[in-house]
Amino acid sequence: MVTAPDRLLRRLEWKLGRRLDGRLQGAYRTVWHGTGLDFTDLRAYSPEDDVRHIDWNVTARLDEPHVRQYTEDREMTAWFVVDRSASMRFGGNDGKESVAGELAISLARLIAQGGNRVGAILFDNDTKKVIPPRGGRDQTLRIARELTRSQTSKEQKTTDLGEMLRLAATTTSRRRSLIFVMSDFIGDPGWERSLAMLTHRHEVVVIRVVDPAELELPDLGLVLVEDAETGEQILVDTSDPLLRTRLADQVGAREEALAENMRKAGVRPHRVTTDQDLLAVLVDMVRRSGR
Repeated sequence: MVTAPDRLLRRLEWKLGRRLDGRLQGAYRTVWHGTGLDFTDLRAYSPEDDVRHIDWNVTARLDEPHVRQYTEDREMTAWFVVDRSASMRFGGNDGKESVAGELAISLARLIAQGGNRVGAILFDNDTKKVIPPRGGRDQTLRIARELTRSQTSKEQKTTDLGEMLRLAATTTSRRRSLIFVMSDFIGDPGWERSLAMLTHRHEVVVIRVVDPAELELPDLGLVLVEDAETGEQILVDTSDPLLRTRLADQVGAREEALAENMRKAGVRPHRVTTDQDLLAVLVDMVRRSGR
């Protein structure tokens, strides 16, 4: 009997496999930087870097600290840290959670095909699921099964993103890994320190999933809106020009604050919207990482 997760995985394999297989990794190399034996590049030191990677000869010559980068070994461990809070169920095309899930499954399958291990950390305030890393298609299918399993939050409170990232740091502390963090980053403030701690140890790829309605309020007239995480409801007139202007200003301020927090944590996030083509998103991620 073919299950829904198996059908989803087969569909994604058929849609994405041929186009992306070989772009994420070659026979012995990947586009991701990390631990390995082959030196590839030097770059200026930042406070989040491991001091053990400082090249002291270059530092002495340039009078500025520089760190070495190496090509990641073929065998690596990849983790998918997926935010499954109530706010992720908002949006078109089955919601942000569905987009994050399909991205995680696609990347997990592509990475696992090269003989690498993949694991997952699925987080909500009251539900935390850790899937230890393993290789093979069955492991990707297990992750797909967990990601497609329906979930309802019991607690009506904002997401503790700091706790999610601390859990990721604790779970993955044994071995340097490639970590994908997938979230809308709607939650309690102060998570940037936990993200910086994660990037200090691992190579981190942040994928921020948003819905277009969160960036620009659609004109729908008088509607009842509800905070997915707290349950608070309010009646608003979406055609009110003053309201639309105020919301646009708030969205701009939120985007600027989020960008600043990401910069402090030392990452450049990929922003993915629910109306984007999955293939185009993955190709762009590979291109940016390869650069």
